[in-house]
Amino acid sequence: MIRKLTQIASREEYVLYPDFGDFFFDADMPQNCPVDGPKAHYGPRHATAQMARRFWTATDLERQLGGVDVIHANNYWCPRQLRDTRLVYTLYDLGFLQEPSWTTETNREGCFQGVFSAAVAADWVVAISQATKAHFLEVFPFFPSDRIKVIYPGSRFHPASSVGNPPAGLSKIQPGKFWLSVGTLEPRKNQDRLVEAYAAYVAAGGEPMPLVLAGGRGWLMDDFAERLDRLGIADHVIRTGYVSDDVLAWLYRNCCAHIYFSLFEGFGLPVIEGMTFGAPTIASNTTSIPEITGTAAILLAPTDVVGLTGALLRISIDRNLRDAFSAKGRERAGAFEWERSAGQLLELYRLALEWPKRRPEDNFDSMRTTREGWPNGRSF
Repeated sequence: MIRKLTQIASREEYVLYPDFGDFFFDADMPQNCPVDGPKAHYGPRHATAQMARRFWTATDLERQLGGVDVIHANNYWCPRQLRDTRLVYTLYDLGFLQEPSWTTETNREGCFQGVFSAAVAADWVVAISQATKAHFLEVFPFFPSDRIKVIYPGSRFHPASSVGNPPAGLSKIQPGKFWLSVGTLEPRKNQDRLVEAYAAYVAAGGEPMPLVLAGGRGWLMDDFAERLDRLGIADHVIRTGYVSDDVLAWLYRNCCAHIYFSLFEGFGLPVIEGMTFGAPTIASNTTSIPEITGTAAILLAPTDVVGLTGALLRISIDRNLRDAFSAKGRERAGAFEWERSAGQLLELYRLALEWPKRRPEDNFDSMRTTREGWPNGRSF
């Protein structure tokens, strides 16, 4: 997004912070600013999480930032002490509220504090899908609906130039002869039901093809290897861990189909990435995913293990079906472009400067108009 912004609005200055807020700190952020150009540069870099916390929670934060026009918060944390600077907040999803067992208590608490602060203090909220927008307004009905805008992400891949390379040392992965699922290994991504369906596919005599799980290790899945052993498919499932974009491009381009059986998504970026390369797509029919895929994917309830097994069997033997969804996917992916999204975000920045700033004290008053501050008396 920031690279496209610097291209279409090259006169503006963009200050990027390697750390932002007091919720998440990554000591391994790149030393040098990853965005080229004279108008984009790093702000102060903090050596420790404690130093970052002191900086971002200071009452004179606006002065320390040097009088910027807009602060764009995009990692769940959100400042609440701004008096004049416009605050734009990107909301990805509220999955941590939907089902507590999908994440850790620490992550759930940090994410909620950030989103709650945005509901109180943000001048504008950017939602990455209509589903995310609707969920946010359900949870925070006091937030003005005319100050939330849907701006879709896009694929970072360009299929004409992203040929990619296969994973090193994995001879089992042959072009067109493997299933692919991309995503962090965690409960919300629903890999438990995916491997259950895959085990049934193997037991039903489906064409022998390994299942490749591409993605880093998340949380609350320590027994996953044991589950593969119990299902008898440990030798058929390849866990690559985190892979480079070069490897990921090859996997998308060469899989028999990409399976994204997630329980809850704010957008579902791997779906668009796979479609960009023409990967036939099988996905869940929940939250934002139908909004993103349209008719360009086979959609199933994320609890329908039998249905997923049948879809694997069907698509493995029907080349015409694979080709049809491949073509539909490429066409659909073309609707999600970063340049278009950057233009919409630039227009939102301009609106944020034109409209009056929201005041936290006024927003707390509006919260009191709803019983206990939440829709239907909900509390979290």
